[in-house]
Amino acid sequence: MVRPKYPRQVNCCPEGAYFKPRGIPVSRLEEVNLTVDEFEAIRLADLEKLYHEQAAERMNISRQTFGRIIESARAKVADVLVNGKAMKIEGGVIQMAETRKFKCYDGDHEWEEPYGTGRPSQCPVCGSTNIHRAEEDRGPRRHRRGAPESDEE
Repeated sequence: MVRPKYPRQVNCCPEGAYFKPRGIPVSRLEEVNLTVDEFEAIRLADLEKLYHEQAAERMNISRQTFGRIIESARAKVADVLVNGKAMKIEGGVIQMAETRKFKCYDGDHEWEEPYGTGRPSQCPVCGSTNIHRAEEDRGPRRHRRGAPESDEE
């Protein structure tokens, strides 16, 4: 009997859940399914550039489990890119994070808000409107068009 999978902690879902090569009708494409936990593993390891141990801690799983997830995810993404397939992101045994972290850039305050409550309009400590998601809590759209690039890269 197979042991049931433990839910993986996920901090964001993809904005687009389906990707395909341009100019080829969907009906002619083979489809690869990338689970949401595999998507989160790619986000943490490749976009956020976290070590496997740090990423595993964020997903509430062991480092070895994270290694298996990221290996599977990278193989699927490579298959999609190299062989011109479509990719659908869905499924997996996941648990969405219950809170989001925000930071006030005027007063250097940090706090958490529950998911589903909307974006706060001001800092609860100093009232500043110069607030953003905390760096470690940001999703895949970190560098928006027109936003300044960070010097960290």
